[in-house]
Amino acid sequence: MERSLSMEVVRVTEAAAIQSAKWMGRGDKIAADDAATTAMRTMFDTIPMHGTVVIGEGEMDEAPMLYIGEELGLRNGGPEVDIAVDPLEGTNIVAKGSNGALTVLAIADKGNLLNAPDMYMEKIAVGPEAAGMVDINASVTDNLKAVAKAKNKDVSDVVATLLDRERHTAIVEEIRAAGASIKFIQDGDVAAAINTAFDQTGVDIMFGIGGAPEGVISAAALKCLGGDFQGRLVPEDDEQRERCAKMGIDVNKVYQLEDLVKGDDAIFAATGVTDGGLLRGVQYKGEYCLTESVVMRAKSGTVRFVEGRHRLEKKPQYDK
Repeated sequence: MERSLSMEVVRVTEAAAIQSAKWMGRGDKIAADDAATTAMRTMFDTIPMHGTVVIGEGEMDEAPMLYIGEELGLRNGGPEVDIAVDPLEGTNIVAKGSNGALTVLAIADKGNLLNAPDMYMEKIAVGPEAAGMVDINASVTDNLKAVAKAKNKDVSDVVATLLDRERHTAIVEEIRAAGASIKFIQDGDVAAAINTAFDQTGVDIMFGIGGAPEGVISAAALKCLGGDFQGRLVPEDDEQRERCAKMGIDVNKVYQLEDLVKGDDAIFAATGVTDGGLLRGVQYKGEYCLTESVVMRAKSGTVRFVEGRHRLEKKPQYDK
């Protein structure tokens, strides 16, 4: 991939964040997601590349979507890339005016991102210090001990993060029995996975079941950061199993980071929509707004935090 794509794709997440943040606290998650999706699609089509969405958000919750197989970019002879995308990671967060919503995407050379349906995925994620030390097939307790050893701390000092869902009751009980701490998240596990790689977030490991698109995106981010991610798809019915079979997906396989994001390169970009542990949300200042983003590239290992000041009168309105 061309190095210039790093800054091109952050323009996409910025545009989506600016549009979706207008819906913060207004109780309409579909409108917020639609605003992000429309802005993202429009901005993608200004980039000199030929991209194809291989895993995307939308089917699971009947939301607006960048659908699997959709082609994006100028398609004028630029690089051919796979796209994994969640136009608005945390639609409920925006609707409720809570913290931690992001606009996120990942790209890699064609054929290098997992092509899978929008469904659930069991996940485990850690930062660089514990990379190669965890195993999704091991017990929660053993993984907590592995992270503690890798980070030279007691299990009682380890902080795990996971979605606050009833399906995670057994995981929560085992974390507490092991003596570790928990930081619950209400929505948006891409941010949770990424936070394991940044000391200032205070998070050491992520467990649990969330969306598969978010899993691939998280894997791309952790590939850039030197962390580790493992996932296993969780079909809910025969229809999802059949779709996986048609796409050549083994639902019993544990997908390692290198299975989810192949090759030596990938680019991840995210922009804060509402304030979170890593990025500030969009701030409107009358005639302009402020954004904070992160963009990473696996091949170079570069991580850039980008602060943007945007003149709103010069921004397209992304009319449908």
